[in-house]
Amino acid sequence: MNEEIKEGMREVLFQLAELAGFCGGDLLVIGCSTSEVLGRPIGSASNLEVAEIIVDEVLSFCRPRQIEPAFQCCEHLNRALVLESTRARAGNFSEVNVLPRPEAGGALAAVAMEKLLVPAVVEDIGAQARGGIDIGSTLIGMHLCPVAVPVRLPRKTIGKALVTCARTRPRLIGGSRAVYRDW
Repeated sequence: MNEEIKEGMREVLFQLAELAGFCGGDLLVIGCSTSEVLGRPIGSASNLEVAEIIVDEVLSFCRPRQIEPAFQCCEHLNRALVLESTRARAGNFSEVNVLPRPEAGGALAAVAMEKLLVPAVVEDIGAQARGGIDIGSTLIGMHLCPVAVPVRLPRKTIGKALVTCARTRPRLIGGSRAVYRDW
């Protein structure tokens, strides 16, 4: 199953990036229930090994492209986010004092705290993410820029968890006489 999770994450990351057109510095939100990946109800079986596979794949994809991953905590930490402290400061995001754990924050956020160079936990990012990957219906939408656009990928699951992806586009203004760029 570990190889399947790795391959699935790699596939989703590449396909989303191709469709979303990420640029260096863009925020990418990752929400994941490792319980759901294992076929269990959300929040019932946090798994650090699954989280490590997912975080490693995200970081190996994002770092060379200068995409900034933000790993969402679970509802027990109000869906705060773990990201590099340099990005938190650059975005003027409000840092909070908490250490995510599998039982409060989730396995994904706990592993991200270990794997990021200088991690920070922020309360929110002010709906500035340019895209997101939601593994197991963790509800990442609050972190996405308006306007979020669903991205339909061929891969529908990571492990046993449903995968939902989104990209964003600027708001369309001007009405019927306006001309728009293709997004």
